[in-house]
This record gives sequence, C-alpha cells and structure tokens, in this order.
Amino acid sequence: MTEIAHRLLIAIAGVFGAAGVAGAAYAAHATANSMLAATAAGMLLVHAPALLALAILLRQDWRAVGFAGLGLGLGTALFSGDLFARILFGDRLFANAAPIGGTVMIAGWLIVALGAILPPKGR
Repeated sequence: MTEIAHRLLIAIAGVFGAAGVAGAAYAAHATANSMLAATAAGMLLVHAPALLALAILLRQDWRAVGFAGLGLGLGTALFSGDLFARILFGDRLFANAAPIGGTVMIAGWLIVALGAILPPKGR
C-alpha cells in the first residue's frame, strides 16, 4: 500500500505541475477569466511540490502523510478544478466546490503540522 500511495502522490504532483503551468500560460494570454486561471494555476503549482515532499515523507513512515496527501490532493483538485470548469464550461463543477476544496486544503496543511508533532509509526 505504501508503494502505491508513494507513486500516486508523485503522479498527482506531476499532473498538478503540468496543469499549473498550462493554467499560468492561459492566464498570461487570456483576456477573459485570467484572474480565475491565475488563481487555479497558483494553487496547483504550490501544491505539486508539497505532494512530492509528502511522497518522500511517506517512505519514512511519517504517520500523517496519507491523510495530508489526501487533503492536499483532493482539495486542490476541487478548488482548481472548479475555477477551470468556470473558464472552460462557463459553470461550476458543483455548488461550493471551490470553498469545499479550499477547506480541505487547509485541513491537509493542518494535518501536515500535526504530523510533525506526532511520533513516527512504530515508536
């Protein structure tokens, strides 16, 4: 399970990084919705390296990494996905997708902080 989670976090980080760069490029050239695209791209580009760091911590049996990765990954996907859906489709993913995603991201970061003070697994 750890190996699957490790690879999944790295894969999601890669997708977030690529989507963030694409979103930033769109924001730089778009006349409409450039602020939404820039915000979504920024969230993706900030959380991609965070997920890579969590993948490293996963290998060290850091207790909270799975929950933190889930929170950051799911929250970022909801938040940025909702903003990009507004640009591409003219509508939200679903009602309150961005605020829910933001709340889940905040929870993910708080789990990172909590994990720093919890003892490692097996100790």
